[in-house]
Amino acid sequence: MPQTRTTDTRPPRAPVGLLLHPTHPHRPADLSGRALPDWYGIHPDHVAHLIARYTRDGDTVLDTDAHPTVTAAAEHLHRYPGLTATDRDCSRGWAEPLDHRSVATAGLVLATLPRLNVDSRDPHAVSQALGAWRELLRPGGFLVVVLTAGPGTGALGHRSTVIAAARAAGLLYHQHIPALLVPLPEIEPRTDTRPAARPRLIAGRHVRAHRDLLVFATITPEAADV
Repeated sequence: MPQTRTTDTRPPRAPVGLLLHPTHPHRPADLSGRALPDWYGIHPDHVAHLIARYTRDGDTVLDTDAHPTVTAAAEHLHRYPGLTATDRDCSRGWAEPLDHRSVATAGLVLATLPRLNVDSRDPHAVSQALGAWRELLRPGGFLVVVLTAGPGTGALGHRSTVIAAARAAGLLYHQHIPALLVPLPEIEPRTDTRPAARPRLIAGRHVRAHRDLLVFATITPEAADV
C-alpha cells in the first residue's frame, strides 16, 4: 500500500490559556512605593503569575528588555532577575546579572518580537534569535515570547512564523496565552438589544485588544511532563 503524507501545513496545536484584564484597581508597587507599570500592556499580577508558573524557587529569570515589573516580580518570588541579549546576527546569546550575583543557566527567558536586530519576516533570522535564547535555558526551562506587533501587521502570520522558527531552533511549542488588554464587555454583544457602538479607532485602526504570548520548552523529558 503506498504511503501518504499529510498536506496539513497549519502550526502544531498547543493548550490555550487566557489572561483576563483585571477588574480590580490594585497595582503592586516597587520598593520606593511607585506603582509598577504594565509589561507591554500585561498587568504586573499576570507577570508574577507567569514567572511563578514557569519557574521554581531560586531560578534565574532573564528578560531581553530588563523591564522593571519583571525584575520586581522575580525578586518578590525569590528568583534572580537578569538581562539577556543577542549578537547583531543573533547567532549567540549571553546573560548579564542585574546585581552582583552571577547568572546561572536560566529557568525562564522572556523575550519580545519583533526586535530591531531580528527581521521577523525572515524565519531563519527568528530561528537564530530563538536558538540563542534557548542556549541560556537550563534543561526543562521555558521561553516566553510576547508578540508586540500591532493591528494590521499580520499578527496571525507572524505567530505561525515564530512557532515554526522555534521548532527549527529545537524548542517544543508548549502553550499559547492570549492576554487581554481591555476588560470584557458586561453583556455579550450578540445578545444585547441595544444598538452596538462603533469600536474606537486610533489612526484609523482598531484598538488592540490582546497580546499573544507563546510559550516554548526545551525538549527534555522534564519539560514535556510540565
